[in-house]
Amino acid sequence: MAAKAGDNPDSLMALSTAFCLRNLRRTMCYLGDGNKLCLRSDVFLPSEICDKLVNTYMELVHSDSNFEPQDGFFQLFSDPRSTRLTRVQLREDLVRDRDLEAIWKQDLIELHLTYCNSLSARSLKTLASFRQTLVSLSLFGCSHIFYRKGGAPLACNEDDEEEEEQQRPASRQALDTDFSFQGFNRLRLLNLGGLPEEVDPEALLKPLPALTSLDLSGVQLPRAAFLAQWKERLASLVLYNVDLSEELVNTVVELGHLRHLDISRERTSKFKMTRKILTAIVQGLVNLVSLDISGHIMLDNCTVPHLEEAMGRPSIEPCKSSIYPFQELKRPLQFLGLYNTTLCNVTHIPAYKVTGSKNEDQVLNAIEAYTEFRPELAHRAINQLFDIARIQHCSQLLRALQLVIAALKCHKYEKSVQVTGSAALFYLTNTEYRSDQSMRLRRQVIQVVLNGMEQYQEVTVQRNCCLTLCNFSIPEELEFQYGRVNLLLLKILEPARQDESIQRIAVHLCNALVCQVDNHHKEAVGKMGFVKTMLNLIQKKLQDRMCDQVMEFSWSALWNITDETPDNCQMFLNCRGMSLFLDCLKEFPDKQELHRNMLGLLGNVAEVRALRPQLLTPQFISVFSDLLDSKADGIEVSYNACGVLSHIVFDGPEAWGMEEPLRDTVMDKMMAAIQSWDVTSRRNINYRSFEPILRLLPQSIAPVSQHWATWALFNLVSVYPSKYCPLLVKEGGIVLLEKVLELQTSHEETKDMKIQKCQWWRSCCFIFRTTFL
Repeated sequence: MAAKAGDNPDSLMALSTAFCLRNLRRTMCYLGDGNKLCLRSDVFLPSEICDKLVNTYMELVHSDSNFEPQDGFFQLFSDPRSTRLTRVQLREDLVRDRDLEAIWKQDLIELHLTYCNSLSARSLKTLASFRQTLVSLSLFGCSHIFYRKGGAPLACNEDDEEEEEQQRPASRQALDTDFSFQGFNRLRLLNLGGLPEEVDPEALLKPLPALTSLDLSGVQLPRAAFLAQWKERLASLVLYNVDLSEELVNTVVELGHLRHLDISRERTSKFKMTRKILTAIVQGLVNLVSLDISGHIMLDNCTVPHLEEAMGRPSIEPCKSSIYPFQELKRPLQFLGLYNTTLCNVTHIPAYKVTGSKNEDQVLNAIEAYTEFRPELAHRAINQLFDIARIQHCSQLLRALQLVIAALKCHKYEKSVQVTGSAALFYLTNTEYRSDQSMRLRRQVIQVVLNGMEQYQEVTVQRNCCLTLCNFSIPEELEFQYGRVNLLLLKILEPARQDESIQRIAVHLCNALVCQVDNHHKEAVGKMGFVKTMLNLIQKKLQDRMCDQVMEFSWSALWNITDETPDNCQMFLNCRGMSLFLDCLKEFPDKQELHRNMLGLLGNVAEVRALRPQLLTPQFISVFSDLLDSKADGIEVSYNACGVLSHIVFDGPEAWGMEEPLRDTVMDKMMAAIQSWDVTSRRNINYRSFEPILRLLPQSIAPVSQHWATWALFNLVSVYPSKYCPLLVKEGGIVLLEKVLELQTSHEETKDMKIQKCQWWRSCCFIFRTTFL
């Protein structure tokens, strides 16, 4: 059988690393003085393991809500005699100055800091400690790292200082003018994307003559000529969203060793990309293998007229290029960024990988290329993938899913990416694509969807995430995150005035999640406030005098969560559930589905002996008796009402304690109702166990309860033999039914169901032999 998309398991290294990080005190560490996390003295870790630990730690912190950041984690790597760090990638505001300071003795080769806005100029001093070893450095989006923190003379410790600094306006921070890259002699790759305008890039970069890769995305370059100092070395230059000028382009063209040039942009510009400029780039940069000119408006016609394009299938040969300047290429480019340009729509493009919006391949290439550092472009491309999956057909499903998952993980705090990504996931996980997806891949989808629900209470994200969850088999595929998903759904349903569509979907999911799961799951969800939340929704719908799907699903969810869970039944009674039951009956007398759900729930409550006295009031018994005559939903309402009464009268005449209605009168009415039912009725009900019914059989105190139980079993095993005969045999039902014949108090009609209609016995015995022997 062929493997499904995304079926490759995690490596042993990945599994072991995650386990150690989740269990630091059981594996590598102990709690020292002041509850400080300390590395065990017998632990010595090489760089391969240390790098993996730190980088996986960052990933878990940002993608797994169940993973708690460890205070003092980076201090574990402070001593290079027991731990070695060489390649570290840190993201987002979680990273503080003290974290870098903790590892200042390490001989780092690579340090990539991305959107670490909590770092200040204190970290520049720490960077200086790595100057002898650093080969690759990224400070992308670290907008505060070039500013000193203002004075906080009364701050008693570093944490207080950082907390106070976060509350301090940026205007009070002072630019650090002391830092220099002097001494960073091994540095070859540098990313300064997002460098503040106040920082002079020319002065900052002057001490780095040996750079081979430079990213100045979004940086203002008042004097472009300084780039010429690297014309004999620079192989990669990124000037994304840099305002181009004729001087800058002329300087770039002189960098003859460039293999990768990115002059793309997302925002509008006065600069226009002409055929002449593009030709100059191609002619001057003869070693170019990668070029990105996305987002540029072409001033004049760069493309071959459609009628003059070379005939035949699309070609990547430069001589056939539909874009005139690229006809001078000596070989096809490995990568060509044409996203948000008209050039992506031509037939012949001389590149192996192209970003654009013409087709699925170009869109996926764009998501892949722009996700990490350009969420604004990734957002647009994912939106186009959404349209492809919704309107057309996604032919590269595995790649599409993996790219969207990666984007959602990378930009957990970017609302636009979360909105479009969650929408795309809804279509990429629907029935059309499901057979091609592995369990592992679908679990990854669930994880990022739940991350989005946790991070954003915004309507669109919540709706998209809830709809995506509906594409999964519930509860089976969500069980590995059972508590988490229930908690999130209940949180969605908390507001008194929630968006109607989200409310409906969330209640549907809640109902599905508590159907057909083990009792310990139901009990856990009950303790989260599930019962109270559903009753609050019902109360709200009653106030609005509206019986819609939310009302019916809420009662159905309560029916499911109280099944064989006495604690949840008690919660229902404690939260005025019976009062709401009566109010709903009065307000909506003709809603059959509602009545069935409510009576099914009360059947669960009646099965709990300790709670039955709370149902034994003249008002409740009269209501249940009246519902015996109901023809709503076939026999279901009458059947459920009779089930409630069967458990109540089973406690005997001593427990009745009421003058009106009389117990005998109620039992006569129950018997008449049972005899009016068609025993071949197909049922809208699902039993996981017959135990509550079977306990009504071997007794003489309430023959009508015995008759109801026998009728119920006869109906279920006759109409659904393959489903219920094994259950009856497994739970000892045949032996108990045999005893009914021996009791003189049993109704003759009860005995007749066993004696005269023996086909169901033969079905039970046959299935018993084939299933259990």
